[in-house]
Amino acid sequence: MREGFIKQGVPESAVEVMLSSISENTKSQYSSSLKQWWEYTKNKKCDFYDVSLESLLDFLTECMKSGSSYGTLNNHRSAISLISSNKIGQNDTIKRFFKGVFKLRPSFPRYNFTWNPNVVLNYVETLFPNESISLQDLTKKLVILLALATGQRIQTISLIKTKNIYTFTDRIVITITDLIKTSGVGRQQPTLNLPFFTQRPAICPASCLQTYIKTSELRRTSNVANLLLTYKKPYYRAATTQTIRRWVKDILESSGIDTTIFNAHSTRHASTSAASRAGVSLDIIRKCAGWSEQSETFANFYNRPVLDCNPSLINIEDE
Repeated sequence: MREGFIKQGVPESAVEVMLSSISENTKSQYSSSLKQWWEYTKNKKCDFYDVSLESLLDFLTECMKSGSSYGTLNNHRSAISLISSNKIGQNDTIKRFFKGVFKLRPSFPRYNFTWNPNVVLNYVETLFPNESISLQDLTKKLVILLALATGQRIQTISLIKTKNIYTFTDRIVITITDLIKTSGVGRQQPTLNLPFFTQRPAICPASCLQTYIKTSELRRTSNVANLLLTYKKPYYRAATTQTIRRWVKDILESSGIDTTIFNAHSTRHASTSAASRAGVSLDIIRKCAGWSEQSETFANFYNRPVLDCNPSLINIEDE
């Protein structure tokens, strides 16, 4: 990537700034694509940086014949376009190629339906009182309640810092100060509002959060700023996004949700779809979940019918 920027005319003094615009996750995704492109150019004896239309189309076609999905091919295009001396990624012929890929190998949203949050909340309600359950159960309970109550990505939840938690008489407010996936110039950072849910205290995320902070001996022996800490070896370190996803999946599985269909990110689908079904306005859903006012992401990818039963029990032939 560094060499690609230099070949595009970026002065070396500005390369580090350019590289900082790319997230670590994106760099990781692009790494695999660029390795495959490197092998292709080495075998075909063509230039790695001076990408021709012919070589890019041939490479993408080879990958497609090897079984690559539309999303993988699109990732290849983005990675190669980033390091290319020619802005070939937006070429009309390449766009036409991808329309053909979609026709031959369609790519659709992951879920056509989602699960009812009440199924999980009813299970979580059994993990009460908060002060009496194990640290493991308390941690997993807090994570799933935060995910459902806020509709935020797991990445955002992993970045909650104790210093950014503010308690009021009727709610807890959490500000996110770290850069997240949707951070950008002029865009507001997420603010998570957790009202005290006195009607059903067993599933109140604000009360669960208070208990987690108060009862954690680990908080006194750790200098970690993050709210969510590991409870297994190595003890009391900031929980990674991957670890939190695993905790969410554990709760979903314990609740009876089919985790062969739904992953941890499905909490975002479930919570926002249920909110929409309950009559919450689209503007409020967008604001809470971190989508812009003009975003059509919810309508296109997240608003799904909510099933009140386990989808694995549905007889497709009876539908």
